[in-house]
Amino acid sequence: MSLFGPQELLLIFGIIIILFGATKLPELARSLGQSMGEFKVGQMEAERRYEALKNQPISQTPDDIALTRAQRMAKNLGIDIKGKTDEQLLAEIEKKLAEQEAALKR
Repeated sequence: MSLFGPQELLLIFGIIIILFGATKLPELARSLGQSMGEFKVGQMEAERRYEALKNQPISQTPDDIALTRAQRMAKNLGIDIKGKTDEQLLAEIEKKLAEQEAALKR
């Protein structure tokens, strides 16, 4: 069952001709075709990127996945995380970042 019959399509086409004029129709069709082509190129690029990301191996170990954000950040900064709460880790992270910032200013 079609959404639009032949009479509805003719009516829509007639309204388009009245609104835009017969001279603008080829230009509108050309720009519509270019837009569809650009959309398809963008879609293919997104699919290619998705496939590339999907096929990359996971670099995290199962232990790393279970870490909290504070633990992960501390570990990346070289801070020992064993036996410390997130609050303690955040304080050490702030201290480490301040030291690194001071070293950069020198």
